[in-house]
Amino acid sequence: MAFNWFNRPNNQSADTPQTQTEPPAVAATQSETTVPDTEDLLAFAKAAYKNIQEKQQIETVAPVTVAEDTIPEKIVATEEVITLTENAVETTEDIVNELQPEAANLSFLERAAAERQAKQEKLIASSIETEIPEILAITTETEVTIPELVFDDGFRWSAEVLAAQGRKAEDISIEEITWLKKLRQGLDKTRRNILNRLKSIVGQGPLNQDAVNEIESLLLQADVGVEATEYIITALQKKLLTEVTPPEQAIAYLKEILKDMLDAPLQNHVKSRFAPEKDTLTIWLITGVNGAGKTTTIGKISHLAQKSGYKCLIGAADTFRAAAVEQVKVWGNRSGVEVIANPGKNTDPAAVVFDAITAAQARETELLLIDTAGRLQNKKNLMEELSKIRKIITKKAPNTHVESLLVLDATLGQNGLRQAEVFSQAAQLSGVVLTKLDGTARGGVALAVVQQLGLPIRFIGAGEGIEDLRPFSSYEFVEALLSG
Repeated sequence: MAFNWFNRPNNQSADTPQTQTEPPAVAATQSETTVPDTEDLLAFAKAAYKNIQEKQQIETVAPVTVAEDTIPEKIVATEEVITLTENAVETTEDIVNELQPEAANLSFLERAAAERQAKQEKLIASSIETEIPEILAITTETEVTIPELVFDDGFRWSAEVLAAQGRKAEDISIEEITWLKKLRQGLDKTRRNILNRLKSIVGQGPLNQDAVNEIESLLLQADVGVEATEYIITALQKKLLTEVTPPEQAIAYLKEILKDMLDAPLQNHVKSRFAPEKDTLTIWLITGVNGAGKTTTIGKISHLAQKSGYKCLIGAADTFRAAAVEQVKVWGNRSGVEVIANPGKNTDPAAVVFDAITAAQARETELLLIDTAGRLQNKKNLMEELSKIRKIITKKAPNTHVESLLVLDATLGQNGLRQAEVFSQAAQLSGVVLTKLDGTARGGVALAVVQQLGLPIRFIGAGEGIEDLRPFSSYEFVEALLSG
């Protein structure tokens, strides 16, 4: 059964976001009443580990059983080949015996030719059509790749994060554990730069101006941005200015502030969950400056959609960049998703979109990903191109749900944010895909995106592999950022 990443239960499962009235205090109360103690969490992690092991053992038994069932067929096929070979040898001996009386009257060349002709006629007369099964095709099915499962600190932390979101041990999958470990590892540089210093600052007592200045410097170094930093400092001062708060409680309060910031853009959406719908066509336009990882993101999302049980298709409409179409095709092959492209050079992107929609409708596709141009040299041309694509979609698929995602390179920090502002004005953006978090100490740029652009983060990438991009969870992100 496919694991549906788009509908995975997490802290954002409610369709209607709650209003943001004194969120830190409310969330802290909920955490105190729902999060079990350390011993219970360890028992939970062990139960989840045992359950995943049992699932893996079941998955490895079934293919072996199928292979054993095919063994008799291979033996029978081999015996048939041996029998045919023996018959061929006997036939050759019979031919030689029949030709011996006449051999005395023929020359050597004539005798050899006669033997070949008689042998061929004899074989044709006695031949039997036999289909020999392809043994190699059967044996390859027995190869099963099992993800490595280690009960280490990363596993325990991942299990604790899932437990805090109300998950049951028997429902946790190896895919979730693997992803959370990658996310935490990807944010390791940012976490090491700010967490210990934050604890030492807030543990000294009520915040004075020097402490505020130091926290502000830490946040700006992580590329949180000026606006987001001011918001965080103001919220912290309300809690820590007049009372002594233990470091762990202060960090927990900071986590709630960051989570509420990341969830704030979702309050303007009817549904917080970002996922294609089954049995109906959904179109996602993927935009972003060249080099941000736009093509790679398309390949990863298409792979994610396939794994989650959706019928997916890719439209290669970035026709002006050299090799863009070929790169999309490579990722389409890797993810097992068909790519609709125009073989010509510098073709009209709108024409590619038209063909892609036609193909998607004919194939009953549920998610169509369209790669769009990533140029910032002329904002007017970019707006005109995207507007033309929108018109084609409206005309060809008027009832289709359309979203527009911006791919943003986290390593660029505030520079990437300025690029995002240009696209935000031109592309009617629905959200952001934040990539390359594993290669930077600027993980705080996620907070700058939601604070300055007012856009929700929809996907997050923490590696170069095809499995290293997943739907965004504010709770999991903040825990990975600030958990020691």
